[in-house]
Amino acid sequence: MTRWKTSHIPDQTGRSAVVTGANSGIGYVAARELARRGARVLLACRNEARGIAALERLRSEVPDAKVEFRPLDLADLSSVRRFATGLDDFDGDRLDLLINNAGVMALPYRTTADGFEMQFGTNHLGHFALTGMLLPKLLTTPGARVVSVSSMLHTLADVDLNDLNSERKYSRWIAYGRSKSANLLFVHELSRRLATAGSQVIAAAAHPGYASTNLQTAGARMEGRRSAERLIELGNQAIGQSPDGGALGTLCAATAPHMKPDSFIGPRNGLRGAPAPSFRAPWTRNDSTSERLWTTSEQLTGVRYDFSPDATR
Repeated sequence: MTRWKTSHIPDQTGRSAVVTGANSGIGYVAARELARRGARVLLACRNEARGIAALERLRSEVPDAKVEFRPLDLADLSSVRRFATGLDDFDGDRLDLLINNAGVMALPYRTTADGFEMQFGTNHLGHFALTGMLLPKLLTTPGARVVSVSSMLHTLADVDLNDLNSERKYSRWIAYGRSKSANLLFVHELSRRLATAGSQVIAAAAHPGYASTNLQTAGARMEGRRSAERLIELGNQAIGQSPDGGALGTLCAATAPHMKPDSFIGPRNGLRGAPAPSFRAPWTRNDSTSERLWTTSEQLTGVRYDFSPDATR
């Protein structure tokens, strides 16, 4: 792969995109750059005030942007359903690109509105449900893609199918690693099922390397651990790349021609730099694990995937 940069993004005129967690960080950059190239972009964000502020900022940076905001809380399946069912007026039956970007990292133990461990529930189950509900639009759109944002920290742990909600023992970083492994297992299984159905929709994954965003400090700030928060901030400054750099993998996976299904794209050296095919733990391509996680995810969310082209929610 050549040294890919945003100038390589093909013209996106006529295409539509949904980006979750687009109010800040790499999600905001991805939304901005897609809008800059002509896409109609929907910012799907949990916090309405921050979402509207991001919308106004994006319009100031890209004055001719076709961009909207709608609320979406991935930690609440009722919010996911409201968002998905209310999307019928967004570009009709068309959806070219779904970027599953939003996420939480290393939080103290807490649960979603539906009782799932927060990191697994938000990072995996919320996006699993959202993708399933939007699948009919994706299936009927030529060249559609689903991009899930994982992390190199997926290498911390495989999913534990017998303790998906970390009820036996909770370690914030192990739980985060499991949720990011779940992202990759989801892309692996989605790619397999799309291929079996004869669909041309591409499912791929990306990671930002070490990007300096507010994601890293959220857990420490939530607990009032100011010294830990400051230490993380210093690490961001010393090691992290900018959100613009971190978003390159996502944008590459979303728009680069000839992207292969089940690809995993990230910085060339792992932490920063131009995007390239990335290392992934062998367990993220385990067919048995991905199938079992898929089946369990359908049961937990109540969302069943229908891969027929004329599928309706």
